[in-house]
Amino acid sequence: SEETAKADTVYKRSKINIFKQKKGKKGKTITLIKGLGIEDEVQLKELLKKIKVFSGTGGTLIGKNIQLQGDMATKAIEFLRKEGFQNL
Repeated sequence: SEETAKADTVYKRSKINIFKQKKGKKGKTITLIKGLGIEDEVQLKELLKKIKVFSGTGGTLIGKNIQLQGDMATKAIEFLRKEGFQNL
C-alpha cells in the first residue's frame, strides 16, 4: 500500500493542462486534459468514467490524454480537485 500511496502523490503532483479546442468541419468544441501522469491504462479508464459521469458528457481516451465532448473545462477542474489533483 505504500507503493500505491507513493504513485498517487507522484501523479497528483504532475502538471496538468486543460484546454478547449475546435475539432472537425462543424467546429464542435472539445475539452482536452493532458499531463495526468498516470501510466496505468486501467486507472485512466476509471478516471475517464468518473469524469464523464460527473460532467454529464461523453468522452474518450486518446493515448494518455482524456478528451471530453463540449466545453467542460470548469467541470473538469472541479472534478480533478475533488479527486486530489493539485497542479491544474
